[in-house]
Amino acid sequence: MDSPPVSLPDLANALRSGELRLSNYLVQLESLFEHREPSVMAFVPEEGRFERLRLQAEELCQRYPQPEKRPPLFGVPIGVKDVFHVDGLVTRAGSRLPIDQLQGAEAESVTILKEAGALALGKTVSTEFAYVAPGPTRNPHNTEHTPGGSSSGSAVAVASRLCPLALGTQTIGSTIRPASFCGIVGYKPSFNRIPTGGLIHLSPSLDHVGVFTVDVAGAMLAASLLCREWQPRALPPRPILGIPEGPYLARVSEEGLTHLEATCKSLTLAGYEIRAVEAMPDFEDIVARHRLIVAAEAAQVHQEWFAPFGEIYHPTTAQLIVQGQSISEEALQDACDGRARLRDELIDLMEDNDIDLWLSPASVGPAPRGLESTGDPVMNLPWTHSGMPALNLPSGANVDGLPMGLQLTARWYEDELLLAWAEGIEAVLMDA
Repeated sequence: MDSPPVSLPDLANALRSGELRLSNYLVQLESLFEHREPSVMAFVPEEGRFERLRLQAEELCQRYPQPEKRPPLFGVPIGVKDVFHVDGLVTRAGSRLPIDQLQGAEAESVTILKEAGALALGKTVSTEFAYVAPGPTRNPHNTEHTPGGSSSGSAVAVASRLCPLALGTQTIGSTIRPASFCGIVGYKPSFNRIPTGGLIHLSPSLDHVGVFTVDVAGAMLAASLLCREWQPRALPPRPILGIPEGPYLARVSEEGLTHLEATCKSLTLAGYEIRAVEAMPDFEDIVARHRLIVAAEAAQVHQEWFAPFGEIYHPTTAQLIVQGQSISEEALQDACDGRARLRDELIDLMEDNDIDLWLSPASVGPAPRGLESTGDPVMNLPWTHSGMPALNLPSGANVDGLPMGLQLTARWYEDELLLAWAEGIEAVLMDA
């Protein structure tokens, strides 16, 4: 095999069958890593990374000498956002806090993937504590532009073909937005469908574990392993799509709206029915409620760390925690109650208008120039707030060659349908 496959299912099949020897693949991967990683800085630096991987690969091959008995992700390298604990790797969470303060038991999602045969290629760069203070990671399509955040490194690792699967998180837009900016698939499940144990949380009521892959088939394979009670679905009929008109969509840039209209035209020509639905008239209240939860819960999470180490937090993170300290339990509970109300309202609109998926921009526009900000997550916020499953599909590029993304959202706990329908839409967008 001249070059390894980039799609997760194809690479997993090649490694499991022995068509691609794991030892040979690691040689190719190390060469690629040395060539690409210095320019994008997706990974937290690690001494002896590939020596560690070779030893782990040897152990894996000894444990599973017969291809037919190998687990589904045999030898597949994964990137893991540096807010997940991983046995044998240090957790820093993109911060300057003493590392002895931040370690913990391995994340459930990481253990699941390891038990499926995956190898941890390493920790990927996160913004500080998965909030907004950016790390050094750069967009592989143009290194003068942000890759998005907070799962910056995970998105770039997959987009740069350094690994076919990476774990991230999403508290506002930290999976969908960087996937859009980097031109790959990002999948945020229904809230708590993928276990969140073993994370350094930002906001436990809102934090989702997300995955990055190059295509929907890879996201579906990852979801089938990671999601609780995953049930494969027969290929459903073509979905009816709904665009949430109103103050939410008004937040999209002119460039983003023009691209959405062109994407909708392609889908309509391919036979999809798209309906405009007035939605979320109280969108500004939803945004305020969501940000209140993030601040209040961040203050709770960081209570023990912030007192002794507050002066070495990034100012934006510190400001969030200080803000959260003044929020009452009653105000927090009222805001959290609003999550279920929004979910019910959005599902009722889907029922009333006979639509199967919400269709919206994955970000307000393409990745902004500069590395001081990771971009505006507002287009992802209501789907995170409601806990509904969402997916970014690459939908082309702007005139400067920067990726654009389409966001699909399904009903609560209909992740299987979301991914099944997304494959058909992906095929249309690839041909557009």
